[in-house]
Amino acid sequence: MTINNGELLFIKSVKDGIPNRDPLNDSDARRLFPEEDGRISLSDVSIKRDARDFVISLYPEGGEEQRNYVFVQAVENDKGKLLGRKSLAEAIAEKVGKKSEAKNNMKDVLLDHAFDVRTFGIVYSEKPKFNLTGPVQFSWAHSMHPVDTQYIQGTVTMPSKDATESGEGNTQGTIWTSYTLPFAVFAMPGIINASSAKHTRMTEEDQELLLKSLWQGTRNRHARGRGQQEPLFLMHVEYNDPFFRIGFLDEMVKLLPEAEAWRQSDQTPSKLSDITMDVTELANTLNKYKDKIKHCRIWKHSLLATRGEINQYLEENSW
Repeated sequence: MTINNGELLFIKSVKDGIPNRDPLNDSDARRLFPEEDGRISLSDVSIKRDARDFVISLYPEGGEEQRNYVFVQAVENDKGKLLGRKSLAEAIAEKVGKKSEAKNNMKDVLLDHAFDVRTFGIVYSEKPKFNLTGPVQFSWAHSMHPVDTQYIQGTVTMPSKDATESGEGNTQGTIWTSYTLPFAVFAMPGIINASSAKHTRMTEEDQELLLKSLWQGTRNRHARGRGQQEPLFLMHVEYNDPFFRIGFLDEMVKLLPEAEAWRQSDQTPSKLSDITMDVTELANTLNKYKDKIKHCRIWKHSLLATRGEINQYLEENSW
């Protein structure tokens, strides 16, 4: 089935960790806005990594039809060195029995067997070179309120080196330092382009796997410093008009109390029960453009308090 033009809105929370660190700022949270604004951000690369990692876990051998391998991932050779694009692609071709075909037509092999290539696109710099713009594109995710990160220290009791009989070596543990944040809620918009989907052969099955991977990939993130992450709200809107898009869906959702109230009180939310998500404007906009909308689905965390009428769009969360 053909993919329709659509939009995504994904909102998630992070507790006791930094979800996307800035290596140029001492591994603190990424800040694209001025300090006085207070918001922090997540890159689209971080979100895609979660989705890819989930698909790898779900389909380690590509699934029953071997269509859901993942091209972009960290894989080491037997010497502990990371594989490059060519080796990663050749590994997929070999697994699906198309090694000889891939020598002259790696593009078709990857489109047929790599979920992330069909969904997010690809830049392949080996001969024969090709690149495809992915039908699914995310913007940066920004916190929906001001965030104060904290600089913390701790110790590891295990010495870094063995102590010798002469007393040489380390006899004490190692001190570690890190930034963290108590709680934050992030909103990320995205689009699904039908024209690009035709070029990458993205299917409805890929689309459903993407939605599942956004939700489950967030929950399955395993990294101590990234904190406890929970999906809160996911909306997928499909349009029956191939040239229409509402746009700015993330700006139609706000947290209560609003950001200015947190700034004036010099506090930030510390848990999910501190906030209510106001989706009134979003619900009104969906109703305004209902003739342009083919289908709208919303998944919501059971503990998330909301204001606004979205019950008609809610899906039972079987993930």
